[in-house]
Amino acid sequence: MSDDRIDIELEARLRRAAQEAAPFDLTRFVARALDEGLVDVAWARVDSPIGPLWVAGTDLGLLSVGFGDPDGGLDVIATRISPRILEAPGRLDEVRRELDEYFEGRRRHFDLPLDRRMSKGFRSEVLRVLERVDFGQTVSYLDLAERVGSPRAARAVGTAMATNPIPIVVPCHRVLRTGGHLGGYGGGLDAKRWLLTHEGVEPPRR
Repeated sequence: MSDDRIDIELEARLRRAAQEAAPFDLTRFVARALDEGLVDVAWARVDSPIGPLWVAGTDLGLLSVGFGDPDGGLDVIATRISPRILEAPGRLDEVRRELDEYFEGRRRHFDLPLDRRMSKGFRSEVLRVLERVDFGQTVSYLDLAERVGSPRAARAVGTAMATNPIPIVVPCHRVLRTGGHLGGYGGGLDAKRWLLTHEGVEPPRR
C-alpha cells in the first residue's frame, strides 16, 4: 500500500473520529474545574436598568461589581487576587438574584458575604462605614470622613469612593459632595441619578 493511500485512510479515520466525538460540554468543564478547586475567582454578567454589569466572587464572598466590559477589572483581579478566573454564572446565582431584587424594588439591603481584599487600610475602613448608610439616605464626603474619625480626610474618602470595588452593594452612589452636588460615579452620572431616584432620593442636577 502506497504512502499516499495510508495518508488518505488516516485522514478519513481522523475525520470520522472527530465527527463521532461528543461535543465539548462547557457546563461540565466549568463544574469540574470548580469541583477540583482549579478556580479561585468566578465571574458572571448581569443585565441591569443602568446598563450591563459584571460580578466576581470567591469562596469568601462577593469580590467585585463592575460596569460595562469586564476585561480591565478582571485583569486587576488576576494581578491582585489570583489569575485562576473562570466565567461561572452558577457560582454567582445568589449575587445575581439579590441584584435583580434590588433593581426591581423588592430589596433594600444586601445580605451577601463580601470578600474585602480589593480594598486596604483607610479605604477599607471607609467602605465599612459606608455600608451603614441605608437605602434612601445620602451622606457627603465630609460626613463620611467625620464618621471614620478623620474629618480632614474628605479627599481621601473621595478616592475610596472612586476605587470602591463593590459599588451598588457597598453604596458609594449615596455619597454626594458637600452642598448637595452629585459628585462622580464609576458607572457614570446617569447611573448614579437612576440609583438615587430608585431609592426615593431626588438627585442634584449637578
